[in-house]
Amino acid sequence: MKLSSLQSRVVMLAAGIATLAQLSAPGLYERIEKLAATLVAAIRVSLKAEKIPGHVNAIGSLATLFFTPEPVTNYGDAKKSDTKRYTQYFRNMLERGVFLAPSQFEASFVSVAHTEPDIAFAIKSAQESLHKIATS
Repeated sequence: MKLSSLQSRVVMLAAGIATLAQLSAPGLYERIEKLAATLVAAIRVSLKAEKIPGHVNAIGSLATLFFTPEPVTNYGDAKKSDTKRYTQYFRNMLERGVFLAPSQFEASFVSVAHTEPDIAFAIKSAQESLHKIATS
C-alpha cells in the first residue's frame, strides 16, 4: 500500500510524538546511565584483574575502551592506544554476540532498548574477552 505525501507526513509526525513521549518518561535517562555505569565499572575491574593496560572513558550512556596505560584526554592520547588489541577485543565480543563499534575511536552506548540482562550478558562477554586477550 502506497501512502500519499500527506499520509506519510502524518505517520512521521505521529512517530515523532510517540518518540518524544517515550523519551520524556520519568527516570528514563537515569536508568540508562545506571546501566552504563554498571557496565563501565565491570570493564574497569576486569582490565585491572587481567592486568591489561586500559582506560574506559565514559559520560552518561556513552563509553569507549582504550587499550593504553595512560588516561586518554585528547585525540593524541587516543592515537597512542593499542588498536590491534582493540581489534582482538572487538572480535572476541562479536564472537560472543556483542556488537561494538569496529573502531576504537568510536563510542559504544547503552540505549533505551537495553535491559539489565543485556548488560549482564555484555559484562560476562567483556570478562571472557579480556581474559582471552590476557592469556593469549
